[in-house]
Amino acid sequence: MTAPNGNVLRVRGLTRVYTVGRTEVRALQGIDLDVRRGEMVAITGASGSGKSTLLHLLGCLDRPTSGTYELDGIRVDTLGANELADVRNRKIGFVFQGFNLLARTSALDNVELPLLYDRSGTTLDTRARAGHALEQVGLADRMDHLPSELSGGQQQRVAIARALVTRPALLLADEPTGALDSRTTVEIMELFQTLNEQGNTVLIVTHERDVSRHARRIVELCDGRVIHDEPVLDRLIAGRALAREEVA
Repeated sequence: MTAPNGNVLRVRGLTRVYTVGRTEVRALQGIDLDVRRGEMVAITGASGSGKSTLLHLLGCLDRPTSGTYELDGIRVDTLGANELADVRNRKIGFVFQGFNLLARTSALDNVELPLLYDRSGTTLDTRARAGHALEQVGLADRMDHLPSELSGGQQQRVAIARALVTRPALLLADEPTGALDSRTTVEIMELFQTLNEQGNTVLIVTHERDVSRHARRIVELCDGRVIHDEPVLDRLIAGRALAREEVA
């Protein structure tokens, strides 16, 4: 089932309230958000704005206190734990700041891992699928390398390939350049832009203004609310920046 209106995700009135002792903390206060298929969106905001809480809800890692959430046409806020885990594994590809790769496992095995948890039985040749994902991120010649044999940027490319391998409806990246130097950051953002141009829906959570400007749209949070939701008029094109550097 796919979203009939072209939305990969649709959120209405999303709230999340935590109880700390006798105090209620309203981390999210009525978020409305649509992300259409093929968009590249950055979610930004200062520390404590609600970015991480929203990420956990959109990634089906937590449940809202109230509000509705549809992911690729599926109403996920009402699902049980097992159903939620299944949707999360099938519909979302996660990319983390710390890469989260298995240290003693090759790049190919790391990328193949999500397919081994697929209970649908539809993926017959998991090795070939994993190899293709590594080719997509430019690591066809690094499939047998361990994470310790790869640079930070290459490790993040493996993590992106792992996120892609299930062909998810949404690539959800949490501070994906936070552990990288400035040039490698631009290289990774070029990869995200390329994947987006190929039709992948990309949602990046970041506190870095320059990283967010690589997206097509920026959603800014403050105190658990959306305060800005606008297209990026001064969009950074990573490929151009890298080309200028090579010419120089």
